[in-house]
Amino acid sequence: MSKNDTVTLTDNATGKQVELPILRPTCGSPTIDISSLPKELGYFTYDPGFVATASCHSNITYLDGAKGVLEYRGYPIEQLAEKSSFIEVCYLLFHGDLPDKDQLDEFDDIITTHTMLHEAVKRFYSGFRRDAHPMATMVGVVGALSAFYHHGEDIHDPKHRMITAHRLIAKMPTIAAWSYRYTNGQPMVYPKNSLSFSANFLHMMFSMPTEEYTPDPLFVKALDLLLILHADHEQNASTSTVRLAGSSGANPFAALSAGIASLWGPAHGGANEAVIRMLQDIVDSDNDVAHYVARAKDKSDRFRLMGFGHRVYKNFDPRAVIIRKTCMNLLAELGTNNKYQALFDTAVELEKIALSDEYFVSRNLYPNVDFYSGIILLAMGIPLNMFTVIFAMARTVGWISHWNEMIEDDDFRIGRPRQLYLGAETREYVDIDKR
Repeated sequence: MSKNDTVTLTDNATGKQVELPILRPTCGSPTIDISSLPKELGYFTYDPGFVATASCHSNITYLDGAKGVLEYRGYPIEQLAEKSSFIEVCYLLFHGDLPDKDQLDEFDDIITTHTMLHEAVKRFYSGFRRDAHPMATMVGVVGALSAFYHHGEDIHDPKHRMITAHRLIAKMPTIAAWSYRYTNGQPMVYPKNSLSFSANFLHMMFSMPTEEYTPDPLFVKALDLLLILHADHEQNASTSTVRLAGSSGANPFAALSAGIASLWGPAHGGANEAVIRMLQDIVDSDNDVAHYVARAKDKSDRFRLMGFGHRVYKNFDPRAVIIRKTCMNLLAELGTNNKYQALFDTAVELEKIALSDEYFVSRNLYPNVDFYSGIILLAMGIPLNMFTVIFAMARTVGWISHWNEMIEDDDFRIGRPRQLYLGAETREYVDIDKR
């Protein structure tokens, strides 16, 4: 990260100038370091939603929204989706490099043997209503883990941070599956060390004590792919939340609980659920897809096409391209009479019309990662209210990797954004009987 160049900022009111360093990243746009601006000129910057502000520097994930590029630690997402496994991607994101065989075997063994939850955690679930949303349960249970792992948890000790990462990656599928089981009044299923990460999750979700259950290899492969594609996505809302909460020195379980709460929002992790609801409404209606495209273009109509457009990508979301192909192949394996084919066919037709329409093309409204992922989850038997839970399970490794990177950073300090105050000026208090 070079600081050899500068940009000169001139205050036209006073004529005073300040030289601001230009930071040159490995990839992506140069960034102006404005940290000296308040001291030199007495100004802050205003950037709602942080659309033009880098809150940190990171070595983990790179994306180029204009070109549709996504890379984990320099590896293109397309290559990882094709050749890697979720466990290997977890190692890559946290440690920085792909493991050799011995390292991967050791890491896999650590994660596999730490999937159990403390037996007392079971009682947390009984404190929730049966109809509680699984995400609400996850927020509470993940935050409560700090009550079980508070001894010897020194966030400034690299070994302790690594142990915490192992615990969170390993236990999140158990927490997620138990949230589903509790809501459905089913007995909690313990993890099995003989199964892979994704197979174990499906086992804990769907097996019953009364009969044998073998996870479908087709679903295991599809789930592993979805986890890889959702493992990290740079400084999104939930990752930024984890960093901000963790910057106070809060324990990592609390920080990740905050991230899960942020992910729960319909504009973030809940988008794929909205896509499914939209597609189902179209399938069940008497109108064709063109009717809904026309509604989406009508400014007086509140209807919107869900799953199109992205805050960062102004081209195809590379994850959407991969998921579309996976969805098509998965449904083909299930047979043309499967009940999800109509949703997929509707999605394909919707995408085709939208991408040939100037209204959508001029606004860069391309399908995003949420457009097809929900169909895959439904086909696997995952209910709508578990979609964001699966997202959280995948993103855990990204969150904990960013948290770990932040703690190691020499520039690490508590997050404290500034504001543009537009309230009342200083005024005198008036006694109540004189108001």
